[in-house]
Amino acid sequence: MPERPDRLDRSDRPDRETATPPGVVIVGRAAVVRPVGEIDIGTAPSLSRALAHALTYVATSRADRIVADCSRVTFCDSSGLNALIAARLQAVEAGTTIGLANPAPQLQRLLQMTGAAPLFPREDPA
Repeated sequence: MPERPDRLDRSDRPDRETATPPGVVIVGRAAVVRPVGEIDIGTAPSLSRALAHALTYVATSRADRIVADCSRVTFCDSSGLNALIAARLQAVEAGTTIGLANPAPQLQRLLQMTGAAPLFPREDPA
């Protein structure tokens, strides 16, 4: 089948090839996760793992909350939003919160359009 020039193969994008899985660092009393690039069906699982890892810091009392510093996120789709919401549910069960720092306008619009914005308190830049 011939290639369709109007279709964009997202797997060829440079930010996909160079993106590293988000790690967790402790900043003050927050377990900070810093995702980079696109959060979509291909990268949402690594965000979920990083958020789960951050939750272990809260469970061991090395942190009292989780912050997702989204300053380097260029795109987030429903898969990324689902990863955030699933992690939030786990955080609530553990008695903590997940806040967002520096969400890009596209992510802010996604949160507003879906009604999820109130679920994620805004944090100061981490």
